[in-house]
Amino acid sequence: MEEETLNPLTSEQGNNDDQSMPDLPDQDLGSSDSYSDSDSGSEDGDDQAHQNLQLQTLEAKLSTNPANYDTHVQYVKILRQMADIEKLRQAREAMNQLFPLTPSMWQDWAKDDASLSTGSDAFLAIEKLYERGVFEYLSISLWRDFLDFVKENDPSIRECSPAGISKARDLFERALTAAGLHVSEGNKLWEAYRSFELAIFHTIDEKDNQAREKQIQRIRSLFHRQLSVPHVNMRSTLLDYKAWEVEQGNILDAGSSDLDGISFQVASAYKKALEMYDARVHLEEQICRQDMSDSERLQNFMNYLRFEQSSGDPARVQMLYERAITDFPISSYLWLDYTHYLDKTLKVGNVITNVYSRAVMNCPSVGELWVRYMLSLERGHASEKEIASVFEKSLLCTLTLDEYLDLYLTRVDSLRRRISCAIEGEHGLEYSLIRETFQNASDYLSAYLKNTDGLLRLHAYWARLELNLHKDQLAARGVWETLLKLCGSMLEAWQGYIAMETELGHVNEARALYRRCYSKRFLGTGSEDICHSWLRFEREFGSLDDFDHAVQKVTPRLEELELFKSQQESKLTEENPLKKNARDKRKQVSDVPNEQHPAKRQKDAAQKPKKAHGKDSEVMNSVEQTKVEKTKATGDQPDIENEQQIKKRGPEKRKANDEHLRQFFSDVGGVVAIRILHDKFTGKSRGLAYVDFSDDGHLVAAVAKNKQVLLGKKLSIARSDPKHGKKEHARGAESNNSAEASNAPRARQAQQSTYNRGSNNVQLRGKNTFATPRNILALGHSTNKPKTEEQDDEKPKSNDEFRNMFRKG
Repeated sequence: MEEETLNPLTSEQGNNDDQSMPDLPDQDLGSSDSYSDSDSGSEDGDDQAHQNLQLQTLEAKLSTNPANYDTHVQYVKILRQMADIEKLRQAREAMNQLFPLTPSMWQDWAKDDASLSTGSDAFLAIEKLYERGVFEYLSISLWRDFLDFVKENDPSIRECSPAGISKARDLFERALTAAGLHVSEGNKLWEAYRSFELAIFHTIDEKDNQAREKQIQRIRSLFHRQLSVPHVNMRSTLLDYKAWEVEQGNILDAGSSDLDGISFQVASAYKKALEMYDARVHLEEQICRQDMSDSERLQNFMNYLRFEQSSGDPARVQMLYERAITDFPISSYLWLDYTHYLDKTLKVGNVITNVYSRAVMNCPSVGELWVRYMLSLERGHASEKEIASVFEKSLLCTLTLDEYLDLYLTRVDSLRRRISCAIEGEHGLEYSLIRETFQNASDYLSAYLKNTDGLLRLHAYWARLELNLHKDQLAARGVWETLLKLCGSMLEAWQGYIAMETELGHVNEARALYRRCYSKRFLGTGSEDICHSWLRFEREFGSLDDFDHAVQKVTPRLEELELFKSQQESKLTEENPLKKNARDKRKQVSDVPNEQHPAKRQKDAAQKPKKAHGKDSEVMNSVEQTKVEKTKATGDQPDIENEQQIKKRGPEKRKANDEHLRQFFSDVGGVVAIRILHDKFTGKSRGLAYVDFSDDGHLVAAVAKNKQVLLGKKLSIARSDPKHGKKEHARGAESNNSAEASNAPRARQAQQSTYNRGSNNVQLRGKNTFATPRNILALGHSTNKPKTEEQDDEKPKSNDEFRNMFRKG
């Protein structure tokens, strides 16, 4: 370029060996940041129509997916080839709204605009482009282009006016602050700065000795500053300095690299800088190697960084971080490490805020960076508008649910602190901002975090602020009630609500919550814990009547839970053959009849009747389903007096189904309907079933098959009679002795919930009937007396009597 020889500032422009951005595997920057002048001027054989077609295709892709980095790169490249400068400028702006641009992209943009635009307005626009470019990444090449452009195009600098010279010096000092410590390339900026000052020296009138001497001291100071910083070619810089001093009339051995004739301070600083360079030269070689993988080079950077951190110079550490970021711009690990270091060393200031703004631009999908960014702004006493803007931007990024939750909570933390301790000069914030943030978080996250600790944490925090900060008890209760609708099966949600009411002294409200939740089913031992918690609560806060009422409510629930627990343990034992064999061995040793007194054996048999039936009786004891069922014969509907039911218990593991039972009673006939009971929560068969027969004759024949084998297991068959039932189960329906009364709505609801859980698709029709087993001996008892018709026709027992009988067994 011809203009490079206009002044000393560009005398080395042709020797531009600044490294470009390396290729990144997931963004392919290496193939996109090198669209140079040769690309725009080359003819690839495609005509204008083909370019327009490519342009339309890329525009369509960007309209559907504007966050596609590669598509943006190709779109800019095509527009640059077509020389559509206005559309090209818009495309670059749109891309930079989403992504930071590489140094070479900024260089191309500035050169393109400079080649087609003139005048003061164009100069200011291009100057802003360079400012944006040097902000995003560290690049010696971009800084030198920036310096050259300003020196060559700023009229005040060309005229060497005091204001222009001052502006140029300020820009050079900024460049040295940003990259002057760059070990391998920082010397280029120092040399450019000295060249500029030498050019100023030659413009000074030879008769103005005072001005010339002042400029000589300025150049000497630049030499001394450069010699105190570790760079490549330090000995060459020393020789240049000695040669320049000889030109000024000082007697030195310009051809020697020793320090003779140099002041003690300069020599001492040079020796220290040389030692620092020697200690870093091998680390510099490692990070500059191009024959290594990206992961290996990144690790070399981290090793270098740890070395610099141990040396204790924050400026050098930050410089090295900037170099690493330029080579690995989308490494979230590197950005997190960088910002963590700045948080620890700088705490506040524009430097750390600027780094965070670039970090979230390069890694927008890292929630931790957004959280730290907001905290950094708050430490720097940023305005509420600025913090809110960053928060809103973070919500537009693709993050995990936990990261979104952390962002919302961080935002609330900030608002709470600023409301509690208002910043001087800032208008007081309203509590409605906190409530709005909580509400937005709940609306967005509830569908995804249902029954999780995260949602519990969010609402517990919300309720606490409503109560303590806003002093609104009703609002706090509303938050807890909302949470219970979302996480009603979480014990911690109820405990938190109860704890709030208890701390406020609202005993009745807390008691009402216990009454609402003590019968619920919670994970683990939560169901037992809430029952015991209620009892402790009544002992500490309630009257004796309150305590007795709680005991009356809790005791049956605890018994039910203990029964369920024992059943689960029995199932686990049966599934483990080692435990089962050990149990059988114990039974063989302990159940020898001759070793026990007959009275003792009779007592044991009465207390432990289940052993006669093994696991089948254990399943029988788990009867908790309602016995209100709706049946109807396939043909003519029988009278209510002829409707009978058989209660049957079968092997669970073999999974007996309707067809098995129908075949089992095929020789009896008269089967109207079959209903297999299933567990409410697991959906598994409970080993119980109801079989309806059309009349008493078929029923008697079916009862006669008691103790016969189905699928390798004996069946216990008993007659059920609803007319003697005293009351229905807690999940069933109340009834009286009339058939019409059993058709109550509650009976229909119980029937519907039962069949929805069942795996069989039998549609039962007819009137509601109740299953009441016949009056039989408790399971486990046996008698040698043969059965008689009188025994078969004994008065049937009620449902409750039958259930209690099996529980005792």
